[in-house]
Amino acid sequence: MLREHGHVRQNPADLIPAPKRPDKLPRALKASEVAALLDRIPTSTPLELRDRALFELAYACGLRAEELVDLDVGSIDFDAEEVRVEGKGAKTRFVPVGESALRAVSRYLERARAALAAGDGEYALFLSKSGKRLSTSDVRRRLRVWERHAEVHGGLSPHALRHSFATHLLEGGADLRAIQELLGHASVSTTQIYTRVDSARLKSAYARSHPRA
Repeated sequence: MLREHGHVRQNPADLIPAPKRPDKLPRALKASEVAALLDRIPTSTPLELRDRALFELAYACGLRAEELVDLDVGSIDFDAEEVRVEGKGAKTRFVPVGESALRAVSRYLERARAALAAGDGEYALFLSKSGKRLSTSDVRRRLRVWERHAEVHGGLSPHALRHSFATHLLEGGADLRAIQELLGHASVSTTQIYTRVDSARLKSAYARSHPRA
């Protein structure tokens, strides 16, 4: 009103900071849901072998969708059992890879990638049916296919697999700093959101440890 009548030049309300929106808790799957999703991806066709390797690796390493599609064939070190990841800000990190994911990637490379490749000039690890590097939208679309197939509900996304990776590590007793490095977070404060997700574990620890619990 005062501004409309020319008494003040600026709305005083503009100087009041907007209330901070609370962080949205990430969607984390149960370990049984992850197993149902991955184990029900068939391995009969090149695309199925690719998808099994793609999502096994996504969960095994907690990778962002962008990081998954940026992987090249040479990013996987089978001897060292690790993957070289080019993360945000052009920061490189090395993430361990479990046996299930390594087997899935190995099967894909041996039995499927050559069938998808359009030529010798594409170094991408994960190829589309036209022989080009997968896009992040391809990853999301294929995940929705297997989400329905496994009857895992809740709007599953590649980031949900990343959240599940971190949450399950935390539940298993992994150090928060180690999880930070594996995820490629610049600050541990970003990783701390997972301590809110794992409220059941915290309540259990409280019940075991507090003398008046």
